[in-house]
Parts: sequence; structure tokens; C-alpha cells
Amino acid sequence: MGSNVTESVELRVVDVIEETSDAKSFVLEAPSSLSYRPGQFLTIEVPSDSNAGGAARCYSLSSAPHESDLLKITVKRVRDGYGSNWMCDNVEVGHTLKALPPSGLFTSRQTSSDLLLFAGGSGITPVVSIAKSALALDSGDVVLFYANRNEASVIFAGELSELAAKYPDRLLIVHWLESVQGIPTVTQLKNVVRHFSSYDAYVCGPAPFMATALTALDQLGFPRERKHHERFISLDGNPFDTNVAAYKRNSSETSIEAIDSIVSEPPTRSFRVSGKVGDVSFDHNDWPSDQVLLDFLLEKKLAAPFSCRSGECSSCTYRIVEGAVNMIGNDVLDDEDLNDGLRLACQSLPDTDEISISYDF
Repeated sequence: MGSNVTESVELRVVDVIEETSDAKSFVLEAPSSLSYRPGQFLTIEVPSDSNAGGAARCYSLSSAPHESDLLKITVKRVRDGYGSNWMCDNVEVGHTLKALPPSGLFTSRQTSSDLLLFAGGSGITPVVSIAKSALALDSGDVVLFYANRNEASVIFAGELSELAAKYPDRLLIVHWLESVQGIPTVTQLKNVVRHFSSYDAYVCGPAPFMATALTALDQLGFPRERKHHERFISLDGNPFDTNVAAYKRNSSETSIEAIDSIVSEPPTRSFRVSGKVGDVSFDHNDWPSDQVLLDFLLEKKLAAPFSCRSGECSSCTYRIVEGAVNMIGNDVLDDEDLNDGLRLACQSLPDTDEISISYDF
């Protein structure tokens, strides 16, 4: 990522591409180069009549870092979806969009691993970024299972055909059309991909599709470390608002009493937290018991990653190395994540005297 992941950037729209009848790609130019990893997303500010400060939506990058300094996000219209329809109806070449720098944990690292990619509908957006990077920079094979309603709804059809022609010995694409084959089942997915059980799997798409794919992977014996999945979430809060209140930001229903039950120590008590953010190590003994970790790190001028600031995405995820925290809320980490020590910085309050964390996992 860039040198400071907490500062918003202004991105100029240099091209708008109509991918399908209900999906567009927006090619964006940053004032200076933004580094990112394949599979990450941008958080875009969109105007909102109900919120004077605007609203925020997360859109995956369909560009790959090695291609150019230009960024490309792809947006598919969602029925009654405010952000996606506003983007597709209003954003034109020459417009400027306010964004947080690239973020997200649904990423691949440059290795020689073989990849098994599952994409449903617009879930192809981060997946195609991962595929392009793996094919261009790595040596492993790539298998893509891509499900859509019909042929007309296939996003990046031309680009995928070009990739298949360019890498005939390394890329296998399986197109699955609901209009022809119906909705894929667990058994059907297992039959298609059982020969690739040693690959690293990445899954992105609508919730029912992801549940089916993940169940198939589980039944085929894929270990947790080789299963990765992304979730589409519409943010409730506005991370561009610098006056966002501390504590629980993703639910107005959380009461002061509920917060007080978590903060068992007097608000004046401080805790020690150490770790590393990017290349910067830190060790502070003044983390207040009533302040979430993300706010504390940002106050210390540390470039801690974040996007939603409300427990709805996974951008601020870190791992507990030593000690313990309490999380006020959590909409994204599952039991396996929690058992692995993963926590959300925007929801974490200190629970032990000394805590050590890591953003490298």
C-alpha cells in the first residue's frame, strides 16, 4: 500500500467502459502512484441526500498492479442499490472521485502456487485481478470457474478470452451459465474441481454462490490456509467523516450500558500495546481502556489500515500475538478467524495489561 493508508485521495476518471448492460468499469488516475495487491478494493465516497457528509461504497479493483499506474474499478448495478446506480448513471470522464487508498485482505501474494478461482457474477472483479497477476508474474496454473445468469451477463468476456489465448497451457476457464446449466450445486462443483484439490482457492460472488463453493471445498478437504473468500458489504457508516464517533460505529442500537459492560476497567486506565504497522514498529503504554485500537493507532500517527471503521469490512484486521482484547462488534470475522487470533482494530478494546499485535499474517 501507499505510505499513508489513512489519507483520502482524489482520483480522476479517464475512461468509462461499458462491460455489460448493467456493469461499467471506471479507469482512474491518481495524483501519484498508489500501490496495491491483486484482489483489493477502493472505498469511494458517493453523495447522499440522507447524509450531508456523503456515503461510502467499496468497489473491487479489476486492474492488476503490474499493468500500469492507472486503477480500474468495476461496478455492477444492484436493484435499489444507491451507490452502484449513482456510479453508473452519473460518473463520466473528467469527473473526480474521492477515495481511500486500496485496502482489503482478499489478496494473493506473488508465489508459484496453482490457483483455483471461483467467481459468481460481479465477483469476477477482484478475481480477474488475481488471475492476471498470477499469470503475468508467477509460474503456477490458474483454473477459473465463472458462473453467470446468461452469456450476456459475462463481465470481461473479451479480456478472459484474450487471457485464455495468451496462456493456453496455464489457464483453464469453466463458464457456467444458469440459463443453460441451472444454478451450480455442491456436487456439481466438486465434480468440476476435484482434480485441483492441491490448489489455493479464492471465492467471490453472491452469498449463496460462495456458500456452495465453500461447502464444496470443505467436502473436498481443502485446509483453511488454502481457502480465501471475499464478502460484498454495503457500508452503513461514512469512513470519510473524520468525526466518526468511537466505540461501536456499525449499530446505533448499541447502548452505553452494553459498552460499559465490555469496558470493565475505569476509563482512565491505560494499557500497553506493541507491534508493527507497515515498516514502523511501535510500543505504547497509554492505550486508554475506552478507546478502540484503530483510533488509538491513528492518533499516534501510525498508518493503520482501515476502510469502513464500523466492523463491516475486514480492512483493519490484525492478529493478536500476545494478550487479549474485547471486540464491541463483528460482522465479518467467523469462528475460524477468531480462533486464529484475528481481530478488527476498529472494534477492539484492551482486555489484558500488555498486548502485542501484528498486521502481517
